[in-house]
Amino acid sequence: MPYVNIKITKEGATAEQKAQLIKGATDLLVEVLGKNPKTTVVVIDEVDTDNWGIGGEVVTLLRQAVK
Repeated sequence: MPYVNIKITKEGATAEQKAQLIKGATDLLVEVLGKNPKTTVVVIDEVDTDNWGIGGEVVTLLRQAVK
């Protein structure tokens, strides 16, 4: 039973986009590894940008600097 955990920042991914991620990850495991889609689990965790860092910087601050 494959388990895929996708972590994204909480910045407004739509329900449709998340459904596409779930289907795409499932389809990839079926295509590449021959896994059964009925037993493939995909979980999407949305993380607040205050709790996500890149290169030692908090993503919230990085996003503000780009604006």
